[in-house]
Amino acid sequence: MYTIKKEFHFSASHQLKQMPEGHPCARLHGHNYVVVLELRSETLDQYGFVRDYLELKAFKEYIEAELDHRHLNDVLGDECTTAERLARHLFAWASARWPEVSAVAVSETPKTWAEYRP
Repeated sequence: MYTIKKEFHFSASHQLKQMPEGHPCARLHGHNYVVVLELRSETLDQYGFVRDYLELKAFKEYIEAELDHRHLNDVLGDECTTAERLARHLFAWASARWPEVSAVAVSETPKTWAEYRP
């Protein structure tokens, strides 16, 4: 099995309104997000790629247009702004375009990661 990964970055704010009063994530706050898109295939294309990294530019453009420097609650809804749900949202967007997508990982801080892998 061949695996490739590409990293993307964006900054955004969010608020986890479902958290109890006093929880720091219940307050409006922001992160410098890191997203890793993973693609896997048992075979390579005619050029020797799982998928040409250049084709993944559309993922970068989606992140920049829809998520970067935005309030994620406004974009994704109040229920969808945890790193776990953001990973699933980005997986759905990417896997609809590229069947080789196998996982999306999202980091909100240098020490925390959430991953969606069906």
